[in-house]
Amino acid sequence: MKKPELVLPAGDLEKLKTAVIFGADAIYIGGKNFSLRAYAGNFAMPEIKEGLDFAHFHNKKVYVTVNILAHNDDLKELPAYLEKLAELKVDGMIISDLGVLRIANKYAPSVPKTISTQANVTNYESALLYKELGAKRIVLARELNLREIEEIKNKAEVEVEIFVHGAMCVSYSGRCLLSYYMTGRSANRGECAHPCRYKYVLEEEKRPGQYFPIEEDERGTYILNSRDLCLLEYIPRLIDIGIDAFKVEGRMKSPLYIASVASVYKKAIERYLETGTAYDQAELEEWMKELCKTATRPFTNGFIEGESPLLQDINKTVVENRASFCGIVVGYDKENNLVKVEQRGNFGCGDNLELLLPDGKVYSIKLNALYDENMENIERARHAKQIVFFETDFVVPVNSILRKVEEDD
Repeated sequence: MKKPELVLPAGDLEKLKTAVIFGADAIYIGGKNFSLRAYAGNFAMPEIKEGLDFAHFHNKKVYVTVNILAHNDDLKELPAYLEKLAELKVDGMIISDLGVLRIANKYAPSVPKTISTQANVTNYESALLYKELGAKRIVLARELNLREIEEIKNKAEVEVEIFVHGAMCVSYSGRCLLSYYMTGRSANRGECAHPCRYKYVLEEEKRPGQYFPIEEDERGTYILNSRDLCLLEYIPRLIDIGIDAFKVEGRMKSPLYIASVASVYKKAIERYLETGTAYDQAELEEWMKELCKTATRPFTNGFIEGESPLLQDINKTVVENRASFCGIVVGYDKENNLVKVEQRGNFGCGDNLELLLPDGKVYSIKLNALYDENMENIERARHAKQIVFFETDFVVPVNSILRKVEEDD
């Protein structure tokens, strides 16, 4: 069986490095322009080079998104940008617009082209056309079932990538008008305000000011808000079909999300490739509970097949025991058994803390004491990127993630 590529998102250098360390085979990023996540931080050219150097040192790939639906004004600066990406030797470009693809073929002919899910490829004839136009890989639309995916793979004979995890827009394969209509920020030009993730109520026209909730669950109403995609159960079947790459959504998510999702899907892929046997219930439940800690919504299988009994059971716990990102381990003093952490969120003694290691292992820890850089005892780490120390009875690798499990009362 061929090993599929695990493709993780990164909105900045810290997230790129986290993805590499926690198991991604490739990382997709956006530059400051021409990308569909304008508010993700993104990469200036020197940062793209630094990210490439880091990834290539670890034998990983970096793909750059150039996936806006371009207007005329966008085309003026595009050739020089594409030439620079080619000069840096990026491993691929992700493109949705046919005009952008034509320009990329002219100004960056050596760089492999991936067709974005924004292109809405739902049949093998479309895949064949993009292949004829120079595409090496197609990211299929999310609105496909297993049979359709397999038929496209077999008949188009092109690399196929599918989304397996993350948030889904209320749209057709990412092409959304709601954000522009409500806020003036176009989702198709990288400025999505994510209004489909908001809570909504009804107002009856003769009762202004009286709001009527549309009940969904005890946490609130999300009438436009899709559940988060999770195809973990289908990894063996997708590998059998011959899918070339599994993609995770989330360039605006935290390093905690990237680390958790990367480690789980890496385990699932390797486990099936090593044994060739289906996952047992205990394995799936353990992995799914880990994914629940960073989920913002209950999970769905999307269009791939009907919702499974396991997913129904797991969704009952998605809102419980979520985890928040507290910090990154930046050093370990073996002589004194001290972990050095760069803080990202408020935490302290008494919190239900865990360490997620790069190998995917999770350790619960209890802080008896917390120290600042002067080794003065402090109650909590409160300040952004504050350096703090605490003791452990085991060696903690650099780049491990510290998180706080928010227990549901």
